[in-house]
Amino acid sequence: MSEFDQYSGNYRELLDKSVRITGETGEYFAAYKARFVAERVAARPDCRILDYGCGMGLVSRELKKALPGARVDGYDVSRASLERMDAALRSQGEFVTSTSELAGNYDVVMMANVLHHIEPGKRQAAVAEAAGLLAAGGRLIVFEHNPANPLTRKAVAECPFDEHAILLRPGETRDYLRRCELEQIALDYIVFFPHALRWLRPMERTLGWCPLGAQYAACASRRRGKP
Repeated sequence: MSEFDQYSGNYRELLDKSVRITGETGEYFAAYKARFVAERVAARPDCRILDYGCGMGLVSRELKKALPGARVDGYDVSRASLERMDAALRSQGEFVTSTSELAGNYDVVMMANVLHHIEPGKRQAAVAEAAGLLAAGGRLIVFEHNPANPLTRKAVAECPFDEHAILLRPGETRDYLRRCELEQIALDYIVFFPHALRWLRPMERTLGWCPLGAQYAACASRRRGKP
């Protein structure tokens, strides 16, 4: 049984509680990631996307809103989480507990706050598996919590399903991408302003260089012609 099976019944409640310091809910952060993918990662509106570590499909659902023409599939080790996924979302794609059930050749593979739940010694293998599901020229996007942000560390410390989480510095994440022979590696810090300062959020796209963001996004491409 996956560690996350035990949280599937009240996952959203626990998530919302852990991020309440920001004045937002987990849905806001899911939509934020989906917009990032739609605006800056997906090459076309009808692309094929894999949500690697999709859980109950919070980000997958937002991806379908942002890119209605995209095909969104998902993989997660927690069968209980997949079973609680929205039926309409499940009906448009494949949501599985084994990557062997997926066809691969994805235009985008997304790992949204997944790696900090994986033991450090197994992270490279997980990234390699995700990268191996990309089509030539496809892009892998990794979202992670920024350990340099004190509010992020507080939220993680207070979240029950993050009890065993070990946060990754951006350099560690980039190294995993390099070792998979991915190219055009880019790093952006994201999520700067809480709800109380939401009027400043239009500035966030210009702050990707600033290491104070609550999270970061590392993106890389699979070389065209790579077998």
